[in-house]
Amino acid sequence: MSELFRLKGQIKHYDWGGFTFIPGLLQVNNADEKPFAEYWMGIHPQGPAELIDEKGNVSSLIDQAPQLSFLLKLLDVRDMLSIQVHPNKEMAEIDFKRENDLGIPFNSPTRNYKDPNHKPELMIALSEFWLLHGFRSADSLSQIFQQHSFLEPLRREWEVSGYAGLYKWIMELPQQEVNELLAAPMADLVNQYHHGQLGKSDPRFWAARAHLNFSKNGEVDRGIFSVFLFNLIRLEIGEGIFQGAGVPHAYLEGQNVEIMANSDNVLRGGLTPKHINVAELLRHVHPEPIDPHILRPLPDADGVLKYPAPVSDFSIQSIRLNKGECHPICVDRPVILLVPEGRLEVRSKVSKLLLGPPELGGFLGENVHTDLVALEPTQLFIASGHKQ
Repeated sequence: MSELFRLKGQIKHYDWGGFTFIPGLLQVNNADEKPFAEYWMGIHPQGPAELIDEKGNVSSLIDQAPQLSFLLKLLDVRDMLSIQVHPNKEMAEIDFKRENDLGIPFNSPTRNYKDPNHKPELMIALSEFWLLHGFRSADSLSQIFQQHSFLEPLRREWEVSGYAGLYKWIMELPQQEVNELLAAPMADLVNQYHHGQLGKSDPRFWAARAHLNFSKNGEVDRGIFSVFLFNLIRLEIGEGIFQGAGVPHAYLEGQNVEIMANSDNVLRGGLTPKHINVAELLRHVHPEPIDPHILRPLPDADGVLKYPAPVSDFSIQSIRLNKGECHPICVDRPVILLVPEGRLEVRSKVSKLLLGPPELGGFLGENVHTDLVALEPTQLFIASGHKQ
């Protein structure tokens, strides 16, 4: 049996995806400008990858590595994603069972828990990347309230009730009151946005874009409040960030590599046409200030950048190799290789595998010794899960 496999992922055409980045890597014609949002490499039931051996035989990654504990993705975020919160493992198990006992169908739009797993995520920027991540510090939030007079009712609520009380208040505020607070200010911001008067480091830029994308039928999306309450982060290429349970976050723009545990458990807090269960969201969100921990790893002696995550479900590292450079690896668990740039030959004792656009992914089974040889300047990511 082959030791090395070419991995063919699954494309996801969500509306927020870009038109050129993923098609360019896969060398797919996209003359119709269909959105290419994500490229999945894993055993997730909604998009399991396929393996192709050196003879051209095709099999499912699920059959080769049913124990794989993570999903590796490429993302191209053209438009803003919904504000999201994920449950921890213990709560996911409890709430999944509860919805099962209530008989809520898995395909119901009101179903919150699709599985009994948590959904920690770690992303690494492939371009300048913008996102929201956790609540601002008290000093930062005070400055925001001082700068934007239309947020005065939020300031008053925050000073009386703290972060938890404020977030509960805005999520439970009647829609008519949301409209009264935000409609006129958003009209002004949209005008400034269209005239190029707002920069991306200004939350008003993203508030205006959110209003254009998500406020429909005379109803202003309440998620716009969170654009001002949450940390606005700009990542440079190669920087990463971890999204843990309970941390509200939203991707805004850019391309990244993301690795996450196999789960579909998402609780939404706005910037979406999808179902929002406020009660469940409030049970799981951590309404407390966060000092964002941006991962800026330095290469070790072998040139490897390691992105630590406080979970056992996955690990990921990045390597840049010059032409002709060789990096040996020996894996004691299944590994997915992702090569979005360059040309890489993976050599074992019995076979070889050539990776690089449009063949982005490779799979190594357990206890395989390989040499990774760059045929030109190459970037690769090595992703693995926990040891069974």
